Amino acid sequence: MSNVQGLFDFIDASPTAFHAVANICSELEAAGFDRLEEGSSWALVPGRGYFVTRNMSSVIAFRLPEGRADSYRIIAAHSDSPTFKIKENAELSVRGKYVKLNVERYGGMLFSTWFDRPLSVAGRVVVRTERGIEARLIDIDRDMLVIPNVAIHMNREINDGFKYNAQTDLMPLMGSDAVKDGFKNAVAEAAGVCEDDILGCDLYLYPRIKGRVIGAADEYVLSPRLDDLECAWSGLAAFKAADAPANGVNMLCVFDNEEVGSGTKQGADSTFLYDVLDRISIALGQTGDEKYRALAASFMLSADNAHAVHPNHPEKTDETNCTFMNEGVVIKFNANQRYTTDAVSSAFFHRILKDNGIPCQHFANRSDSPGGSTLGNISGSHVSINTLDIGLAQLAMHSACETAGARDLDYMVNAMTAFYNTRVSILRDGEYRME
Repeated sequence: MSNVQGLFDFIDASPTAFHAVANICSELEAAGFDRLEEGSSWALVPGRGYFVTRNMSSVIAFRLPEGRADSYRIIAAHSDSPTFKIKENAELSVRGKYVKLNVERYGGMLFSTWFDRPLSVAGRVVVRTERGIEARLIDIDRDMLVIPNVAIHMNREINDGFKYNAQTDLMPLMGSDAVKDGFKNAVAEAAGVCEDDILGCDLYLYPRIKGRVIGAADEYVLSPRLDDLECAWSGLAAFKAADAPANGVNMLCVFDNEEVGSGTKQGADSTFLYDVLDRISIALGQTGDEKYRALAASFMLSADNAHAVHPNHPEKTDETNCTFMNEGVVIKFNANQRYTTDAVSSAFFHRILKDNGIPCQHFANRSDSPGGSTLGNISGSHVSINTLDIGLAQLAMHSACETAGARDLDYMVNAMTAFYNTRVSILRDGEYRME
């Protein structure tokens, strides 16, 4: 269960994408990786590891080989989860008695799961400094807010189906009107500045729930933000545990904004990965031909959790390509390429899993359900390499609290570690050597 507790600790310390990336960076620094800045020149040394962030909410880490950088083994996950973003001018007074916060939804969450549970606020605050501006992470680490349900006596139809209005039903209560301006004070105190020095904020709600093991045989985990911090943490654990590569480059990419389409400067649909790959090639003195040959021999695992068969609604999933918690890593397929897995990338990963005794299962949406997409096909529009989509089976995706299999975490870490330890070379289109 050491991996499970490590995941819980990571999620608990990562209420926002900013905190998740900061924690990844801290672990990389502790493991001996060097921080790079996009605005500085890069002098890279073979055999060493590096990482670089963008927007403080996305990170790309890589370990260079002592030998030739003749391929890339890339794992991609995302740092964000559906939540509520706090608007500017956030405080709303109600009849001179209550103060609530004005929020808007970020991503597609299950609204009902956010009601009647303790919430708080975390994110990024940009403050005035003597030299200019500086971004600081904050976490108001206490039970501060609640989104209260309307009593059954005032909404008799709630259990017969109800459409929530994002502007009227989902505003969190902060306190009495006596604490007006209390939110600004709380943010300033958490940032260690006076209110006038706050120049900008990216602040979000998060549920005050700690991860826990549940089930009759302790076989499940219950936690917020399993989608997709479970895959991000698994990738980080594998990245650190993998052998130092003799040839080829190991990379870990954790992108922000997947839940809202990835179309930001720090999302999978940005140039971030392309830019880092290009700068590695330049710093290593590769020719254009060497760069393109390396990409042709490269593979990416796009890691984002998958839907498990629901115990109350098994009809929601495909009959033969459905997944269950604790039965292994999920490989995801879609004919319309919402998932990027094809015969080549699937065979490549199946070979790794079988050679290492790691169970796997296959997922496809019902043919009458379009499903969602994720990082692989979006990133592939900028960096075209062999990619497959994987994940772990979970229930209640996009709920404030999600459920997954306790044993699956080890399967994923072991699979990702084996992926990083597999050297690949291309013989011709469709034929690869794996060592």
